[in-house]
Amino acid sequence: MRVRKDSAVADERPQPHRHRLGRPPGPDEELMRALYREHAGPLLAYVLRLVAGDRQRAEDVVQETLIRAWKNAGQLNRATGSVRPWLVTVARRIVIDGHRSRQARPQEVDPSPLEVIPAEDEIDRALWLMTLSDALEGLTPAHREVLVETYFKGRTVNEAAQTLGIPSGTVRSRVFYALRSMKLALEERGVMT
Repeated sequence: MRVRKDSAVADERPQPHRHRLGRPPGPDEELMRALYREHAGPLLAYVLRLVAGDRQRAEDVVQETLIRAWKNAGQLNRATGSVRPWLVTVARRIVIDGHRSRQARPQEVDPSPLEVIPAEDEIDRALWLMTLSDALEGLTPAHREVLVETYFKGRTVNEAAQTLGIPSGTVRSRVFYALRSMKLALEERGVMT
């Protein structure tokens, strides 16, 4: 009995590496694989010394070097002998260019110290003043004017009495009742006093 292979069932034999579009790798890809296999390790070790052990930066430099090799694949195919000197030179130039560009750019400032400095929130202050103004509007004119004179203008009871033309005992009494009314008005507006 013959078993028919269904086209939906994958062939279990090992397949050669296929490119994204199902095509076999081209000569440039094969060259890149060979360059990577032969030169990536030694190139990484060399670049690590150039960048003072910064592995991430070294890997970026090696990757950029191999990309430039891929872009110049035609020249590399024609080259006789080893391509490692060319790769080392390109990697060294990439490191030098990176160093020069960091030197030419102004030093970046770390924003973290600014985050720990407490800053007064102007929105909260504005909302507080609006709520306070609204509560003041709810007071009688007599109560409002004694609070303005004593608390907002900073006058003493005697100075407020002179300014308003009323006895100082009346100022004290009005301040007491005005503050009690303000407290209730602010509590109604959700402000805890």
